Amino acid sequence: MAKNRFRTVLTVAIGACVAGHAAAQTKMPTAAPASQRSVPAETTAAAFVDKSWKAPRTSWGQPSFEGVWSTDDLRGVPMNRPADQAGRESLTPDEFKKRATSDEGTRDFDVNVGTFLQHESGIRSFGYTSFVVDPPSGQMPKLTAHGEELAAKRTRGTFGPGPFDGFSDFSLYDRCITRGVLGSLLPVIYGNGLRITQNPDSIAISYEMIHDTRVIPLDGRKPLDTGIRQYLGNARGHFDGDTLVVETTNFTDLTSIGVNGGGPPNSERLKLTERFKRVDREMIEYRATIDDPGAYTAPFTIRLMITSRPGYEVLEYSCHEGNGAVHHALSGERAYERQVAAAKAKGLAIPSRAVDHEQIRNGVPTEGQRVFDINRGE
Repeated sequence: MAKNRFRTVLTVAIGACVAGHAAAQTKMPTAAPASQRSVPAETTAAAFVDKSWKAPRTSWGQPSFEGVWSTDDLRGVPMNRPADQAGRESLTPDEFKKRATSDEGTRDFDVNVGTFLQHESGIRSFGYTSFVVDPPSGQMPKLTAHGEELAAKRTRGTFGPGPFDGFSDFSLYDRCITRGVLGSLLPVIYGNGLRITQNPDSIAISYEMIHDTRVIPLDGRKPLDTGIRQYLGNARGHFDGDTLVVETTNFTDLTSIGVNGGGPPNSERLKLTERFKRVDREMIEYRATIDDPGAYTAPFTIRLMITSRPGYEVLEYSCHEGNGAVHHALSGERAYERQVAAAKAKGLAIPSRAVDHEQIRNGVPTEGQRVFDINRGE
């Protein structure tokens, strides 16, 4: 009984965090014409089909990146290249057919079956074998000794085993603070939208989830003093032909490189160089080089495509308003402590606790456990 009560409390904690995030999402994906998955989407880009194609311009002559975009179309692409695809950046026709079929199956589930939260699927399939394109192996380099130390200090927050005793036991993602630059762009199950606006002197990128906005000066101003550290760093941009180049330094060592701001860490020595190139009216090719000798044994580059589609909107992301993760996880931990104290006072066995997010979310109740529907208020 005690074990089941704790499982229930902690499940509520995690569920509230996710449901709170999803509450800001009300849009449904638009229909995906079958033709959009018939060939790798990157091969349909205007710049690929017509080498003389020119990107749209702003009224003042810069390449235009303005609009609402997302990375939903890239959900099927892994960060690191699978071993059986080593040495190549693109899928074979048979591999692409398998991915396109899987993408469409995922989309069908998201739209017609899934109810846990608002899933969002893309309308295209890309033939990339991995996001990592350099080194040619398609694998992120190993961490340095300092990188390993940083990784050991990272908390998985509500996705980890706890215990939960204070705010430092929760990730920046749990606390609605940030997912970092790359964590805000790499695709996850929802909230992959971004809005880009620009004027002659700056460009702003607003990310849908966790509501971060980066304002990137284009006017040649000097970087901030190196003593000033920020989660999203200090960015400076310029145009190299039709490519927007953004160089960012002055990071903290509290963020990471992976999705949702998790995964391998970065150090304060990180220099991030991003390249945005409009290759189609509905596609922006994005490359980011991570040069961080404090955390990684070598630089590496990721590549993905930012895309648009009719009807997509970036809505307000009211993260704090719907986020019960911290409150419920802390109260769940205190409830477990009371259960332990009561068991000791009675000379009973110490109740066990679930220590893994997937174990809690997907665990099958054992015979005799009390299970109830939290949505019915029991």
